[in-house]
Amino acid sequence: MDRDELGQGLVKAAYLEGDFLLASGRRSRYYFDKYLFETRPELLGAVAQHLASRVPPEVRRLAGPELGAVALAAATSLATGLPSLFVRGAAKAYGTAKRIEGPFEPGDAVLVLEDVVTSGASAIEAADLLKESGCRVVRILAVIDREEGGRESAKAAGYELDALFTKSELERWL
Repeated sequence: MDRDELGQGLVKAAYLEGDFLLASGRRSRYYFDKYLFETRPELLGAVAQHLASRVPPEVRRLAGPELGAVALAAATSLATGLPSLFVRGAAKAYGTAKRIEGPFEPGDAVLVLEDVVTSGASAIEAADLLKESGCRVVRILAVIDREEGGRESAKAAGYELDALFTKSELERWL
């Protein structure tokens, strides 16, 4: 699936209009429902291929913040052959009580994958945790950047944020 077909597919499957409360706490008249594209194999597979093509050569691990980006990290791991990490928002109270699931070594170069970025807070939190745990976060790579300050917040936190699509780019298919 080429980039234009993927953009059209994302909009057709996941763009919703209405009154939505976002994870950032903001309200919006539109919403990109990540689960409507991440649960469709043809779209998830195409997203993973496009993400895989943008993985910097020095990256040794892919990381996905729970819950939405776990599917992205797993699918992109399959597309690249790179191992993945899953970053929890909070440690579970049972088992190993880890916030980062999956093996890694101090100094590993990690690419943080994210689904839809508004403020960038969850991706930045995951990147910070990985960094505190000894990883070197190379970049944050999202599927969709809503262009509402996430890129700037990531930069202020010391991370580069890139996306397959911006909201402005997707508007041509609305």
